This record gives sequence, C-alpha cells and structure tokens, in this order.
Amino acid sequence: MKFHTADLCDAHHEIVDVLEPRLQSYGGAVAIFGEITTIQLDEDNSDLITLLKSEGDGRIVVVDAQAAHCAIVGDTLMGYALKNNWAGIIVNGYVRDTQNTQNITVGLWALGTYPMKSRKKAPSKQHINLHFLGVDFKEGDFLYADKDGIIVSQRKLI
Repeated sequence: MKFHTADLCDAHHEIVDVLEPRLQSYGGAVAIFGEITTIQLDEDNSDLITLLKSEGDGRIVVVDAQAAHCAIVGDTLMGYALKNNWAGIIVNGYVRDTQNTQNITVGLWALGTYPMKSRKKAPSKQHINLHFLGVDFKEGDFLYADKDGIIVSQRKLI
C-alpha cells in the first residue's frame, strides 16, 4: 500500500508525532509502516537477534541503543528480519554493512554507521515505552517512515 508521511501529517496532524530528522535510511525498503515492538539495549544485541528470528507479522522493531558507539544491526540481522517478515528496524544507534543492507527489502533507519559490532554486556528490556528524538514509542503504536520522515500514531492510519 502506498502512502506518504507528508500526506498522513496533513490529514492527521492532531494525532501524529514526528521524529526529529536525524535518522538516515540504510535499508532496501524506502517506505514502511507497521505496528511497533520495542527493545532497549546496552550495546548487547543478543535479544534483538532472538526477536528478529521470530515471526514479525509486518511489525517494526524500534531499538533504543542509547546512541552507543557500536553497530547494533548489520546485514545478518537484516537477513533475519527479511526471512521472518519484519517490515523494518528503527535504531537510536548505529548500523554497519550498509553496502549490503541497502539491498535487503526491509526498512532500516539509524543515526549513522559504525564499523565495530556490539559487545555482549547486559540483557535488554523489551516491550517497554521508549523516548528518543522527541517521540514516545509505545508497544502497539504504529510507525510510518519514508523519504520525508518518520511518524508515530497511537492508531492505524492506513
């Protein structure tokens, strides 16, 4: 289904939140939408790997890596996301292998790239409310992303 975040903002300005424009697209899907699943990491992406190996049902995983200097997602995790029907991954952090991730038809937005992989430090917190780049992310809310930006709504818009 085609959509444009600008049009959704025009039609639903009173119920959408817009992320600060700091994330860049690194995935092969240039527009994604779906229900949000949340996870907060402390440089340890082990639980994210497990999550992406489970059925995504078109959902989007929002990852708060707290802008740690390590790559949370690369081409291997994007492969899991594609295989298991995840629409996309939004990362408050960094990614790598972007020469490959851009060819995988899953959405991937992140602060930037960083070549060092994540370190195994501590377990994650899943299915919790997150806040970064001016937006609250709640499990079950809906996210829409395209070249114009990323928006979040408590209800499905399309």
